[in-house]
Parts: sequence; C-alpha cells; structure tokens
Amino acid sequence: MNTARRAAILKMASAAYEMDLNVATGIIAQDADGRWLIGDRLLSHWLNEHQGDELVIIFGSLADDRPASTHTCSTCGRDYTDFECPHCRASRIRLRGEP
Repeated sequence: MNTARRAAILKMASAAYEMDLNVATGIIAQDADGRWLIGDRLLSHWLNEHQGDELVIIFGSLADDRPASTHTCSTCGRDYTDFECPHCRASRIRLRGEP
C-alpha cells in the first residue's frame, strides 16, 4: 500500500477518535453465523447503538494501493497529500491557538 495514503487514512481515524467518535479498525470478516465483524467487534452491535442517528460511515482499506492524490494549497502554494496543508495548519495553530 502507498504509505502516504495509509497515513492519511490513519490520520482521519485518529481525528475521529479525538472527537470522541466511534472508530472501528481491524480485518472485516463474517463469522460462522453470517454476522459481520470488524476486528473482534460485531458490526450489528455498533449499528444498533446508533439506530435512528444520522451517520457518515467511511470505509478506508489500509490495503488500498492507489497513490495518494497531491493537492496544492491555495494559500501558500505548497503541495501536500493530507486533508489540509500541514504548513498552513501549523501556522494557524501557532498564531491563533486554534486547530
């Protein structure tokens, strides 16, 4: 797998975890009873916990070998593969004290 893409997926999961959101990481498999598991957690239990909620579900395969797309920052002009320009983000945090 492309390491930049893998890092971006894991960074997205880490950001979700820091927002106190449910994050499931692991191999997806179906047990003998036909129930879906992510790692050792039953997917149906997680879905039942959120029944009636409006959700966004993102599936990011860590085995995906597509290259990470490069973006050019419209503020500073640097190229980056993250969700946002890391240089501008660091500057914003440093100067404003906000994420």
